[in-house]
Amino acid sequence: MPRHSETRILRYPADVLYGVTADVERYPEFLPWCTALRVLSREKAGAGEVLQAEMQVGFGAFTGRYVSRVVLNPSARTIDVTQERGPFRHLENRWRFTTAGEGTKVEFLVAFAFRNPIVNAAASGVFEHAVRKMSAAFEERARAISPRP
Repeated sequence: MPRHSETRILRYPADVLYGVTADVERYPEFLPWCTALRVLSREKAGAGEVLQAEMQVGFGAFTGRYVSRVVLNPSARTIDVTQERGPFRHLENRWRFTTAGEGTKVEFLVAFAFRNPIVNAAASGVFEHAVRKMSAAFEERARAISPRP
């Protein structure tokens, strides 16, 4: 199963980086391959929220939709995502944002496996490139909306 984790220090405030990542409705504006997203439900959960979100993605000839459970915890600055319905056998995505000096330590994990072994093999071949491109998109979005660090 393809899996990627990374820890980086970025020169943006933790609240800005958390906010960019938690604002899932805006993903189609900046996230590669995300062609549509709608929040199906939103519930309060303690200090945070739990969303059910449907994302439509397109990778060349492959297009698909899946529904995820997104757990947002703004006080801890954590985001946890798992698939509820869709083409994945397994999908896990975690974000952690911690103030580090004048910047933010960002811890990111994504792991997935498609149900279809042919699609899984094809996706595995471009996984690292896709993750780098998506990470760059989140950082560029933070750059666009935050005061200059």
